[in-house]
Amino acid sequence: MTTSTGFDIRRIGGRIGAEILGVDLSTDLDPAVVTEINSALLEHKALVFRDQRLDDAGQLRFASLFGELTTAHPTVPSVDGQPHILPVDGDEGIRANQWHTDVTFVRTPPKASTLRSIVVPPYGGNTLIANSAAAYRDLPEPLRELADKLWAVHTNAYDYAAPKSEKAAEHRRRFVSRKYRTAHPLVRVHPETGERGLFIGGFAQSIVGLGPSDSRDLLRIFQSYVTRPENIVRVTWTPGDLVLFDNRITQHYAPDDYGDLPRLLHRVTVAGDVPAGIDGTLSHVIEGDDASHYTPPAA
Repeated sequence: MTTSTGFDIRRIGGRIGAEILGVDLSTDLDPAVVTEINSALLEHKALVFRDQRLDDAGQLRFASLFGELTTAHPTVPSVDGQPHILPVDGDEGIRANQWHTDVTFVRTPPKASTLRSIVVPPYGGNTLIANSAAAYRDLPEPLRELADKLWAVHTNAYDYAAPKSEKAAEHRRRFVSRKYRTAHPLVRVHPETGERGLFIGGFAQSIVGLGPSDSRDLLRIFQSYVTRPENIVRVTWTPGDLVLFDNRITQHYAPDDYGDLPRLLHRVTVAGDVPAGIDGTLSHVIEGDDASHYTPPAA
């Protein structure tokens, strides 16, 4: 479709994902264009901008159009001299090959994430993004009613797979150098659209009020709806691409399928609000701080 401001939106997935054509992100975007991009984000959940060739400053400028920025990460170092940019580097086994929503272990996870490709392998290295609102709608009514009542504990400190190298082990030590545990509603109400989505992913490690075995079983069932193929779009990167996705109602995954080839993306995230369940109850910290060094307080 062509928008009123002249750029095109081309759907690339049945339930999630669109390419934005005819927008140069290196320019000063008219507020009306930004509004239409935000509307497209709310509808399609993940937007792909091809061959933008932005630098760090350009990515920061674009991301800031959607709100105040977080710093790079609560525990992991940023790009040198760029406190708001996280290097997503596949070097030596440091790979996020699990389904997750960014930084849900803090009380105020990001609203949106931007990923910009810098070095991409000649094969593999794609990013998968899933629509958690479609997953919620797919649930049979008894499971949906159960999900509406549940809360999950998200944490950055749990039993990861053994690191493959000393560099990966050091990354793991940094990742858990501050421990966070936060209770979020299993079903989050999107603050702009009112949609309900399953708010789980890899950092969701237990269900409030249930033991480890029951928690694992229930989380596995709900997660299986998120990662159904019909709810996923696959982004095949070329250098210079930028992807913007709504962190409040998606999960993503980077398959580890490119051997020892280099892969480098830069991530910039937009600060979000405190998640709310269907009854309006807000997420709360169980362990750790409010991560104010990472994300500005919610308005």
